[in-house]
Amino acid sequence: MDGKLTLAFLGCGGIARAHWRGIRRVATDIAVTAVIDSDRNAVAAFAERTNAKAFQSLDQALAEGDFDAVDIMLPHDLHEEAALKCLDAGKHVVLEKPIAPDLATARRILDAGTSAEGVFMVAEQAQYWPDVLRAKELIDDGAIGDVLTARACFYDPLPTIDPEAPPWRFSLARAGGGISIDGGAHWIRPLRIMLGEIEEVVATTSRHIDAMEGESIAHALMRFDSGVTATFDALLHTGVVAPTEDFRITGTTGELVLEHGREGRLRLFTDAAPEGETVLESFPGKVDSYGAELADFASAVLNGTALAAAPDYAEGELRTALAMYRSVATRRWEKVWGR
Repeated sequence: MDGKLTLAFLGCGGIARAHWRGIRRVATDIAVTAVIDSDRNAVAAFAERTNAKAFQSLDQALAEGDFDAVDIMLPHDLHEEAALKCLDAGKHVVLEKPIAPDLATARRILDAGTSAEGVFMVAEQAQYWPDVLRAKELIDDGAIGDVLTARACFYDPLPTIDPEAPPWRFSLARAGGGISIDGGAHWIRPLRIMLGEIEEVVATTSRHIDAMEGESIAHALMRFDSGVTATFDALLHTGVVAPTEDFRITGTTGELVLEHGREGRLRLFTDAAPEGETVLESFPGKVDSYGAELADFASAVLNGTALAAAPDYAEGELRTALAMYRSVATRRWEKVWGR
């Protein structure tokens, strides 16, 4: 395929703004030619922002629009209908994580993506975080010896909400869960990249935000196939919190710290650098990771290159979150890949 990949945005909410920024800054082989949203004001504003044609329904866009691919950015419970409809129409599809609110629906989507002729991708921006990728290289190179333990800390501020109309993410029926299945996936993926596959989890969750039906606090122990155990802490916070690192990986001869923030630092602590050596500093990669994932998608469509992660790899984050929820109910360790 020559030229740019023509793309339709399906969903014009906050994540669409991040994807549009990523296209302008990084994924420049993409041209957004259609925007789709049932909210008349939202789609009109995005049409003006992108200079794309506006549609208020996917059916109308598929019938009348001019695009080769669809970027699906909808509530989780709408993923299946939209993805299958786009794939059936012969469109390439990039679907925002999580794949679906439950495993059965996720498998139907993945099966449809596998049988489709076009490119199907599940977008997980953490797959492209430069500090995570560099940390993975350092671990593989033995920079901290054998990994002993790890910690992931996901703290996210509560956005301003209308208590009379809470965001769809606060609905269990729409989201499939709370902070673990949603934003927590961005911390589970890096753990899997750096440490391998998660075998089982034990978790506890709680809720401190009245408008939110799912958990707003989660703590888990995650045991990996390698035998390493990591802790996972997630919090949707309503007040001021102190700085903390995103990840801490401790080995037999050193430690890696991935500091908090979109322009944080990756630091390596060893005998040669007991105060810490800065490996990466003030990198824009986390902000630009939406662009990196869309550039990966565009290259797969335009050039036939392999995606950084196959679509079914994203099943791991979903399975981990669902195993956490089962563990809360059973109060015991639950297998991630056992169901």
